[in-house]
Amino acid sequence: MCLPDDLGADIDLGSWSLPPVFAWLVQTGGMAQAELLKTFNAGIGMVLVVDAARAEALAALLSEAGETVHRIGTVTEAAGIRYTGALV
Repeated sequence: MCLPDDLGADIDLGSWSLPPVFAWLVQTGGMAQAELLKTFNAGIGMVLVVDAARAEALAALLSEAGETVHRIGTVTEAAGIRYTGALV
């Protein structure tokens, strides 16, 4: 994990569209959401953790460069990762 031990993150699982291949794995293979997150990162790809005050500028820069940007969560002062929503 890229965060110090005393910080955590709240991740909104509904903030991006699950790529079709991962939806297929869930539906056809019965893969649990937790396993999909752990094994395949649910198709999110690269994650950047940035200061909230700079997030919009970075998102604009990446979008201008042709990248798809999703704000998937926030860093918190409570250790650990918490998920809200569902992938499918």
